[in-house]
Amino acid sequence: MTRINLLPWRDILRRERDRQLMVGSIGIWIVMGLLVFYGWWHMNSLIEYQSDRNAYLKTETKKLDKQIKEIRQIKQRKESLLARMDVIQRLQANRTQIVHVFDDIVRKLPKGVYFTSLKKKRRNITLAGFAQSNARISTLMRNLDASDWFANPRLNVIDVTPRSGTRVSKFTLQIKQRTSKKKPAGKDVISKRIATDRKG
Repeated sequence: MTRINLLPWRDILRRERDRQLMVGSIGIWIVMGLLVFYGWWHMNSLIEYQSDRNAYLKTETKKLDKQIKEIRQIKQRKESLLARMDVIQRLQANRTQIVHVFDDIVRKLPKGVYFTSLKKKRRNITLAGFAQSNARISTLMRNLDASDWFANPRLNVIDVTPRSGTRVSKFTLQIKQRTSKKKPAGKDVISKRIATDRKG
């Protein structure tokens, strides 16, 4: 009977399996290494991309901050110019008003009355003077009350005193200056324009 020795064949098969296992293990390690390298490269790419975005956002934020600062400065200049325009318009209006005030005081002054002093503090005017009688002071007060430029005449002091050989009434009178109903031409248009600019 013939005997077949299978040990060499089994040994060759085992070696082949060991080699295949080794090759497979090496292949798996290579694939794992490639995957790890790809993951590292991909993460670095994402980090670099995000860093570039952050740097871009910081640059744009600085530009916006600079623009906001310039806008605030422009608004401050605008408010300053509007305030100056308002002051100029008030001065222009007051320049003509003071002429009307003095002119109207003279026109409302009845005969037998004259002033010795006039003091003005803001819109309050204090008049001091002499009158031939109390009736003439009453006439003066009525005239001032009917004026477009004065309001609320109030008599503070009245004394009868001798002057130049006759007895006269010494008085102190307070009135309030008010704006005339007549407005300078073009003032309404300028005021509306200023109001519109302030809203904007």
